[in-house]
Amino acid sequence: MLEKVTRLFGQVDMTEGKPWEKIVAFTVPMLIGNVAQQLYNTVDSIVVGKYVGDNALAAVGSASPIFNLLLVLFVGISMGAGIMVSQYYGSRDRENLSKTIGSSITLTGAASALLMIVGTVAIRPLLVLLKTPDSIIDWCTSYLLILLWGVAGLAYYNILCGILRGLGDSLSALIYLLVATVLNIGLDIWFVAGLGMGVAGVALATVIAQLVSAVLCMLKLRKMTELFDLKAQYLKPDGKNILTVIRLGLPSGLTQAIFSLAMVVVQSLTNSFGEMIIAANVIIMRVDGFAMMPNFSFGTAMTTYAGQNVGAKQYDRVKQGAKQGTLIAVGTSAAITALILLFGPYLMGIFTNTRELAVLSADMMKILAVGYIAMAVTQSLSGVMRGAGDTLTPMWISLMTTVVVRVPLAYGLVYLTKTPELPQGRYESLWISVLVSWVLGALITFVFYRLGRWKKKAL
Repeated sequence: MLEKVTRLFGQVDMTEGKPWEKIVAFTVPMLIGNVAQQLYNTVDSIVVGKYVGDNALAAVGSASPIFNLLLVLFVGISMGAGIMVSQYYGSRDRENLSKTIGSSITLTGAASALLMIVGTVAIRPLLVLLKTPDSIIDWCTSYLLILLWGVAGLAYYNILCGILRGLGDSLSALIYLLVATVLNIGLDIWFVAGLGMGVAGVALATVIAQLVSAVLCMLKLRKMTELFDLKAQYLKPDGKNILTVIRLGLPSGLTQAIFSLAMVVVQSLTNSFGEMIIAANVIIMRVDGFAMMPNFSFGTAMTTYAGQNVGAKQYDRVKQGAKQGTLIAVGTSAAITALILLFGPYLMGIFTNTRELAVLSADMMKILAVGYIAMAVTQSLSGVMRGAGDTLTPMWISLMTTVVVRVPLAYGLVYLTKTPELPQGRYESLWISVLVSWVLGALITFVFYRLGRWKKKAL
């Protein structure tokens, strides 16, 4: 049975065979992994909220966005390394593949050390600058410091998983994520409920789980000697490879950073509508996290697919896979949209016992529902362009639709809908602005994909 699963979902060479079969075989393990990752984060919150209290839960919630912002550099390294690995794997360029993997490992170590030093000094002043309440600032500080001291494990896990996916192996990345998830849950309960370590226990559990997964990834890579060499000579910094990793990955990192900042700006507008709308937004974001998973998974799969086939100079096959992969992604999102429209109140009812809140959340989710189909197009075709080496175009599209369209549109619609009866404006404006930005992003992405400039970006 295990042999059949490994053969079906194991390392995928996307340069041959039916494109749609290769894309699906690569996507399924990632999708399962994304669900596990979502559960991973949810359990952290449940354990600390139940065994420590609301303030501890608030501390973890307040600290997490800051830590995610600090990880932007590693998001960029992972994306850049994954693109280069997939292209050199597709072209069977063993030498450059070995140099890229070695340089990425070295670059990750240097970046981890830098973040550990700078973060340790800056984290407390940053929390003060953000006006973190005195009641939770000590918990926030200890939580972030532990994560920063153990950031190497987290960084290496993400970068090495990106390399494995670039080589077509999404199954190993899934297995190691599941190991991390189970280990993290067990350590959470032991450290927090058993040993009474509080918020620090949650952070320590995360660090240990990620470190174990990173070691497993490294052991897996060391065994893949038929594809590349992992020797000391390739771990020496290679300026050309490092610059290329940064050039390809930096746009994705910047996109993530600016997107996070834009979310903070919109959150302040959400807060102006009161507790009911804030609570509805929290529920919607939780459901959204699961609804978006197929789109992000297909997007990553298309990056690897395009990278391998561009490396092999099979551009007709890239187009064929882009069409088939996008159609499958759209079909999957359409099914999710139907479920949201049919069972919205019941889905929202999982998160609250208040009927009014569940209905309100479901009504707002209906506004977003069709947008998931648009995002399927955006993620799939952006994945193709990134895999080909064009990471700037998806970055500019994402920044324009988020910063130039979504944020001003949200504030503008709220202002235009203000009346004596609704002095704050209509809260539906918040989600209408998201829908418009998603649909516009899909249209622009499709146009730039059709223009075909991404074909000239191969390494």
